[in-house]
Amino acid sequence: MYELILSISMKLLIVTTFILLAVSCSSKKKTTIEERIKYEKEIDKWHETRIKNLKASNGWLNLAGLYWLHPGINTFGSGPKNDIIFPSGEIVSEAGYFLAKNGQVVLVTKSNASIKINQQLITQAVIFHPDSTRPIIAESGSLRWSIIKREDKLGVRLRDLESEFVKEFTGIDRFPVNANFQVEADFEFADSTHTIDITNVLGQTLPQHSPGTLSFELFGSRYRLDALEEKNELFIIFADATSGRETYGSGRFLYAKKPNGNGKVLIDFNKAYNPPCAFTPYATCPLPPKQNVLPIAIKAGEKNFSNPKEHHSLAI
Repeated sequence: MYELILSISMKLLIVTTFILLAVSCSSKKKTTIEERIKYEKEIDKWHETRIKNLKASNGWLNLAGLYWLHPGINTFGSGPKNDIIFPSGEIVSEAGYFLAKNGQVVLVTKSNASIKINQQLITQAVIFHPDSTRPIIAESGSLRWSIIKREDKLGVRLRDLESEFVKEFTGIDRFPVNANFQVEADFEFADSTHTIDITNVLGQTLPQHSPGTLSFELFGSRYRLDALEEKNELFIIFADATSGRETYGSGRFLYAKKPNGNGKVLIDFNKAYNPPCAFTPYATCPLPPKQNVLPIAIKAGEKNFSNPKEHHSLAI
């Protein structure tokens, strides 16, 4: 009888322990209906701001061209004989030239081009200097352009503020908001000299400062992501098992606040978003480092973008 009672007691203890463990493991995921609704509204509001930024005058949807400069004189205008051919209708046939020399770019315009910088008509101006702290923007009609630098390459980035693509843009599909993809990570600080290699779509690889690594648990397994640093935030470039299927093939981006006093970082994959290259061929996006390719499916955040008019189908 004693052995029977002991056996029953042991079974009850095991069952009770299992229940307690289950409750303990799931307790942090339990939220009230009100909390879930509030959280979903937060993500929806974040996404609305994201769309607004995409469509803004300095957003990614109005890019109309990216032209790499060769050393010396690069003629431009809407005419077919130019080195750089801008869309017609907003600029004269022969508008002038860009002089690329010693890492500097001078914009020289013809008198009939009516090109402005800071609302002032110009005939000549330094439009890029190695010590520039902010882009200098030139304009003609609805066109705006500035110079970008990618390692040793200088290029003209062109925008069209009257872009049909912006006008017809209807948004981006997303996965349903799922609080399980909001996880707390341990931040493993790296040495101040630590870098990771980041390759962009041009094939250029550059070591970039990494402040550390995020270590987190998801669906019972532990994963790691190397982070970059942008101002007061961590910047993460990652890919996962949905990449190239439900989400953009070259991965997605994610921001997170820097670690708190306990070395913890909240990662919210519901805020994972497409890089600019998902929308336009005129961007030079960084690609996920191989250590940031997760073997699991992160079904949260933005899905792949598909434009019926294949606006972004061209290759750089």
